[in-house]
Amino acid sequence: MQKEDPRYIAYLSLLQQELVPAMGCTEPVAVAYAAAKARELLGDVPDSVHIGCSGSIIKNVKSVTVPNTGGMKGLQAAAAAGIVAGDPSRKLEVISGVTPDQFPLIQAYLTKADIQVDYLHSEHVFEILITVSKDTHSASVRITDTHTHITLLEKDGQVQYESPSESSEAQSPERQLLNVADI
Repeated sequence: MQKEDPRYIAYLSLLQQELVPAMGCTEPVAVAYAAAKARELLGDVPDSVHIGCSGSIIKNVKSVTVPNTGGMKGLQAAAAAGIVAGDPSRKLEVISGVTPDQFPLIQAYLTKADIQVDYLHSEHVFEILITVSKDTHSASVRITDTHTHITLLEKDGQVQYESPSESSEAQSPERQLLNVADI
């Protein structure tokens, strides 16, 4: 296949979209990313965290070690790591800069913050909705379809950003070019 071939260009584009650097298992890191982004939007460390996830996220995170946390596991640990020590600009490497000195801070946050987890009834196989609050302020971040596709940023009930789901991308012309023989 030549580099000018539309199929080659489509495959290269898809690889660039799908292969992104990540630290550890992508589901807990996506939760940490959403939580770090929510903390950033709130502008403060929240007292309360509500984590809503589709079933596939809950299943994949519940017993997985969250990278860079000293062995902590689960949705609450992933969210706490993102809130306490995450850098949302790093996306799926959001907690790559966490140091061992921060492990006790993450653990302390887990004991003092009210962190709730609920199953999110969703049409999306992959969906995370993190809502954080402190005093009278709140912020929400929704990620759907892929690990970094933010579809909602909301602060104090006001939508700051909203984007459609990526599910329509699955039917894009470049994806229709895919076939096993060419791969």
